[in-house]
Amino acid sequence: MSTATALKTLINIKDLDLYYGTYHALKKVSMTIPEKAVTAFIGPSGCGKSTLLRTLNRMNDMIIGTRIEGKVEIGGTNIYSNEVDVETLRKKVGMVFQQPNPFPKSIYDNIAYGPRLHGIRSKAKLDEIVEQSLKQAVLWEEVKDYLKRSAFSLSGGQQQRLCIARALAVNPDILLMDEATSALDPISTLKIEELVQELKHRYTIVMVTHNMHQAARVSDQTVFFLNGEVVEFDQTETLFSNPSDKRTEDYITGRFG
Repeated sequence: MSTATALKTLINIKDLDLYYGTYHALKKVSMTIPEKAVTAFIGPSGCGKSTLLRTLNRMNDMIIGTRIEGKVEIGGTNIYSNEVDVETLRKKVGMVFQQPNPFPKSIYDNIAYGPRLHGIRSKAKLDEIVEQSLKQAVLWEEVKDYLKRSAFSLSGGQQQRLCIARALAVNPDILLMDEATSALDPISTLKIEELVQELKHRYTIVMVTHNMHQAARVSDQTVFFLNGEVVEFDQTETLFSNPSDKRTEDYITGRFG
C-alpha cells in the first residue's frame, strides 16, 4: 500500500477500528491526509468510506452502540480525547451531505446561522460573511438580489452550493463531502467539481464518491476501501493508471462493485 505524503499532513489516522454494536465497520485503518488537497474515498456500498468520513467530525457519536479504538488526529490533536469540544471540532470540520439540506430559512439566514451561533451579531460583519461565503461557493451572482427568499426556492444544484457556502461561513479548516453530487444533474455536478478545484487552495477536502470518474477528475489522492479496510492509497493518477493491488484494478475496471 502506497501512501500519499508529498504535502504537509493535516489528518493522521492510526490503527482505527470502529464497531456499530458487534459489527466491525472499520478494521485497522491507517492513513495520512494532506492539507489543502482533495482526497477521495472510493469503494462499493457498505465498504466503510462514509463511516470513516464521519469519524473526522465525530458524526458517528450520534449512533448508539458506536465504539472506536485507535487514533484520529487533526493538526496533531486526538479528536477523540475527552478534552476536545465536539461543537468546536465541527466548526473546524464542515460537512456537506448527499442530499442538499438547506434550513427552512432565507438564503441569507442559512449562511448567517453558523456565525450567529458562534456569537457574531454585527449586521455589517454578517453581511460580509454571507457575501464572501456565497462568492466562494460561486453562488453570489445568482442569488445576490434574492437573499431574503427561501432557500427552497433554489434549484437542487444551487441548494447544494448554498450548503457548501453555509459550511464555509464558519471558516473551517476541512470540508467533508459525502456523495455531495450524487443527487444532482450533470451540469450541477460539473459546477460543484469546478468549485472543489477552487476551494482546495484554501481548504482540505475529503470526499466520498461512488463515481470513479469524478474521483479521477477532481482528487489529488484516492483511497480504495473494501469490507472496512483500506486496500490502497496513492496519488489519484497512479491509483487509476497503475494500481498496486489486484482488487483495486478489478474495482476500477468494473469487474465488481
